[in-house]
Amino acid sequence: MAALHGLHLDGLAHGGAAVGRADDGRVVFVKAGCPGDVVDLEITADHGRYLEGSITTIVTPSADRRTPPCPYFGRCGGCQWQHISYAAQAEAKRTQVADSLTRIGRIEGVEVAPTVSGPSPYGYRNRLELRVGTRADGSPLIGMTAAGTDEIVPIDACLLLPDRARKTPRAIAGALRYLGGRADLGIDRVAIRVAARTRDLEIDLWGPPGAFPRHAVAKTLADAVKATCVTRVLVKGDARERADLKVEVLSGRGFWHERMGEYDYKVSAPSFFQVNTVLAETLVTMVLESLGADGSDRVLDLYAGAGTFTLPLAEVAGEVVAIEGAGSAVRDLRANLESAGVWADVMPGDAARALADAGHFDLAVVDPPRAGMTEAVLKGLVATGAHRICYVSCDAATLGRDARALIAAGYRLTSATPIDLFPQTWHVETVAVFELASPEG
Repeated sequence: MAALHGLHLDGLAHGGAAVGRADDGRVVFVKAGCPGDVVDLEITADHGRYLEGSITTIVTPSADRRTPPCPYFGRCGGCQWQHISYAAQAEAKRTQVADSLTRIGRIEGVEVAPTVSGPSPYGYRNRLELRVGTRADGSPLIGMTAAGTDEIVPIDACLLLPDRARKTPRAIAGALRYLGGRADLGIDRVAIRVAARTRDLEIDLWGPPGAFPRHAVAKTLADAVKATCVTRVLVKGDARERADLKVEVLSGRGFWHERMGEYDYKVSAPSFFQVNTVLAETLVTMVLESLGADGSDRVLDLYAGAGTFTLPLAEVAGEVVAIEGAGSAVRDLRANLESAGVWADVMPGDAARALADAGHFDLAVVDPPRAGMTEAVLKGLVATGAHRICYVSCDAATLGRDARALIAAGYRLTSATPIDLFPQTWHVETVAVFELASPEG
């Protein structure tokens, strides 16, 4: 393959690679690069309009280049930016959001606020998912997925987990190897959930239905990691089209308990919850302040999940309608509302169909999955007439796409603030606020 010499890297792209420009003007995406590096590299792929390259020599390291503290960095696909200073990461995420809103959203004069960061760029995750495979000798293989492949990288610890749970992957691997010698467990994935505000530590085992040594698994895992709860989530289908069939409680209460702000949240194994509890509290505060509900408003919480925004909104709004499609999350949401002693109208089911029956709203908060909103959901949201929409995005590219649709429907973007819920990775959460240009029209 061809080589490039003395390439200056001047930014970071959506997806995590560093970027520079070749002499012919084409963008070069460079894995494991750092803005400010000058590098020699081998061209690994020529896509016509852009190139991909792999560093052969760092001629001049960037002032923002760091030695990654994790021994698995570069093999494990969980982190992409441990080799970059945290200040540079935060600025790259602000730039990423601004670029998506300008280039994809086609919004002129976008001003994106500085990235809001948490108290520590490590130890922040309340959930970590491990893959389970089989070694050549038939024993279980437990670890993280390697970057860009389906290969499993065994790990003993993860620096993104809190100190008290950092070595939990090693304990789980030992327990499953012991159990795997007695029976084929049929486990595809293991999820670790460790609360920041309570002492809960839950282990969730994912796999297809079949014979399973429930008592032995529950006892071994509870002893190995001091788990407060162990569940087995029965699923069917492959990873892309997986359906959750049932949750079996092997030990404990059968749910994970976390406290966020003034509220307690019960979260079952299949239900989504923000992975960074500390910054999720900041996120909730920002959303409530951006919406400005005054007690008379009818507020929509679209993709409500287990109630991250629903519970605090129910305290300050005149009426809250929460729409959620996942059955497990709907059950958690209703339980959390009851526990908090607040009320909201919960509408389960498909978002587009639910919006068609939801009526008019004054305000809306939407927190869609990474794929953003479908065209039907966007049309339904606009049809509600909400004069202010607070869009919580976990993907800058789909935010840009959906922002463009909202602008076309008569809204204007009034603010965009990145929040770094995912340090050491290229992922970024954003709170974008849209106002209807003519709310009386």
